[in-house]
Amino acid sequence: MAAATATLSPPRATPPTYHRIVSTTLAVPTDPLQPVPVGLLACQRDPLLNELATTAVSCRESQSPTVPSNAREGKKKKAAQAPSAPLVEVILHDTIIFPEGGGQPSDVGILTSVDGELWDVVEAKRHGGHAVHYVRLKPEQSVDQALKVFSPGALVGVSLGEEGSKRRLDHASMHTSQHLLSAVLEHKLDIPTLAWSITSHPSPGYVEIPRGLSAEEIAFVQEECNKLVFEGRSVHVEVEELDAESHAYTGPSVGIPQDYTGGVKRTVVIDGIDRNPCCGTHAPTLHNLQLFVLPHTETLSRSTASSVRLYFLSGPRLLAHLTSSHTLLTATAGIMSCGAPSVPERVQQVVDERKKATKRVEDLEAELAASVATELAATAPKGSEGIVLHKHRTDDNTNALGFLSSITTAFSAKVKEGVPFLLVLSSSPSAQTGTSTTVVLIFGSDDKKVKVVGDEMKAKLNVKGGGKGSRWSGKFTGVWKETKEGEAVARILDSLQF
Repeated sequence: MAAATATLSPPRATPPTYHRIVSTTLAVPTDPLQPVPVGLLACQRDPLLNELATTAVSCRESQSPTVPSNAREGKKKKAAQAPSAPLVEVILHDTIIFPEGGGQPSDVGILTSVDGELWDVVEAKRHGGHAVHYVRLKPEQSVDQALKVFSPGALVGVSLGEEGSKRRLDHASMHTSQHLLSAVLEHKLDIPTLAWSITSHPSPGYVEIPRGLSAEEIAFVQEECNKLVFEGRSVHVEVEELDAESHAYTGPSVGIPQDYTGGVKRTVVIDGIDRNPCCGTHAPTLHNLQLFVLPHTETLSRSTASSVRLYFLSGPRLLAHLTSSHTLLTATAGIMSCGAPSVPERVQQVVDERKKATKRVEDLEAELAASVATELAATAPKGSEGIVLHKHRTDDNTNALGFLSSITTAFSAKVKEGVPFLLVLSSSPSAQTGTSTTVVLIFGSDDKKVKVVGDEMKAKLNVKGGGKGSRWSGKFTGVWKETKEGEAVARILDSLQF
């Protein structure tokens, strides 16, 4: 009996029907000194191609220390980072390294010169209608060497390499999945896609839509998409000529960059589902995309309108998500000493117990603060003109200042009405080092005297802080010693006159 063949295996080679030139006057340039325009590149004709032999058209030293951004005007650009090595800009007759465009990030890859030297392509950009490879030179490589080996007509090998191949598979899976998701949203729910983004691996990509979806609608969209994935609908690209003068197509289209001079239009077609202008690299079939739509949306508010983002995962990014989620769930189950299905229930128990414990600690701290305030009020030295005292505590509470504030609140309620007072509270952790923080709180019945003591603490103890009215708080960095800092506070208070 013959072994069964897996019907869902992706093709090992791009089908010859994938790339279809529908304009009779359009052809891929064959002159080795003429660059193939973006829209007809080898990466766009054959997305599964990993290696290509071609020729150099031009090479120059890049005038920019970093790869220039293609960000749209009005959007913030990241600050340029200091270059680690020189860049050269190489234009080839043809390439399998996709230049950034159409919402899809650039590929990375490797160029091999005739002398066998390997050159790293860190990014590719579209300049007008040409694909420009940004090659980052290694320490042993020079600009003069690059200008020589990539001189016009020189033979060049282009490959994606291991990293580039993984990146291509990820981008193709996510991009084709986005087309599928947008098509199902539009045809099944009459919801247009306003914008979309692949984002960086391994984060989910998203489509931006004008309204939110219910859980039932999200489940429906995901089921409809994966029905088509299971069927393995084919994907192909139709290319036609663009009227260079009017910049118009023979059919309806949107989203053509104003600086695009390639002269061709690409339409990505998912068999029986969608036709959409796009310059990206797409999987030649929906086989094994395994589209997963995250069961939530994120609302965006703008000055003119609101929209929501619907997140999705596919291909290698989905597998990475599942692996990460399973690892985290297994680890959490181990910590909680339960099976994976019981994790939510056990976590909820821990959260409830933590809330109860926190409430109990807050109640006990309130009782303790009242007790400390009572003790201070009872033992405070009562001069003829008021109460002045300093109390230092050792406390590892993460909110030591909050506890000191509770003491002052309770203290003010226990002082007889009309009796002036000024209280300085300080709190240090039990284990002090040169970087430890001691919090200081000054509280009094006279706002001016509170400020005077605060200013003195700044000047004589280098306490950094400030306040308003009856309260002043600050922080002292270092080791607080009662024989030094404590005595300094005492001297400040001794000079205070009510």
